[in-house]
Amino acid sequence: MLGLFGKKRAPRAVSDDEELFDEAFQRKLEYLAIVARRVYAGRMRAERRSKKTGAGIEFADHREYVPGDDFRYLDWNVYQRTGRLLVRLFEEEEDLAVYVLLDASASMGMSPSDPGTPSKLRFGKQLAAGLGYVALAGLDRVSVLALRQSDEGRRVEDRLAPTRGKNRVFRIFEMLRGVRAEGRTNLVSSLRAFAAQNKRRGVAILISDLYDPSGFEDAINQLRFAKFETYVLHVIDPNEARPPLHGDVRIVDRETGESRDVTVTPKLLTKLAAAHETYRHRIETFCGEKQVAYHALTTDTPFDDAILQVLRGGGLVR
Repeated sequence: MLGLFGKKRAPRAVSDDEELFDEAFQRKLEYLAIVARRVYAGRMRAERRSKKTGAGIEFADHREYVPGDDFRYLDWNVYQRTGRLLVRLFEEEEDLAVYVLLDASASMGMSPSDPGTPSKLRFGKQLAAGLGYVALAGLDRVSVLALRQSDEGRRVEDRLAPTRGKNRVFRIFEMLRGVRAEGRTNLVSSLRAFAAQNKRRGVAILISDLYDPSGFEDAINQLRFAKFETYVLHVIDPNEARPPLHGDVRIVDRETGESRDVTVTPKLLTKLAAAHETYRHRIETFCGEKQVAYHALTTDTPFDDAILQVLRGGGLVR
């Protein structure tokens, strides 16, 4: 079998988590990298121009010559016309910091009744790995963080430090394989801490079901106010809007353990579907008003199709 970079690997038994990033998955990553090879300036690309000036590639401006300047950057054409010694300045290029923020709270691990549909966390891991690889292929620096809160209220974070280069995607695979859906959702606290700890601004991609008792608005605002270019990937299990339930059932909150006995009727399911769509629309409207890229992605969508939707819909590729 061929790996991501054409290296032969012997077949072996793999766990369910390892199958997340199997050979077929890796081949799809290569295709995504090809599709995304030409991206807009300032959007997940290594060729992004910074506001710094120096000996880069693209001409930016002139300034007066001072003793000690490199003679190679003197503009002799200007000197011939005006007699002034001016030094040419160029825009430097710098890689872009890309942060992939994966919600790893217990609600993300809910297993759907349809065995052919992945859990939200499994789907989120594939999105995180795919977008991480696209950024690595563009020579950007990528960091992956899994966010959740312990039952005792402590913030828990699994982190892959910023890394660069296509081969480093295997570090992303390794990190994501170890992530489990545990604890409670507290995106506000997690993203506030993230913004405080990461002074280098860049692209922040939040992957979450956005089931947060504290509300999604404050969580997204933590990234906006900190000047990150924010993308919200709303992970949705299709069965959440209309679960395959009927009769008397006990519903248990996966994160708090709270339960409620209800009688599921067609009328109740219709109300639930309407409430679910209203909530999704609230998120979409909020993101639209705040100029935050929003993508609602269902877990029954192939991960590569979902990533292409994000790249094209978010204006990331030509």
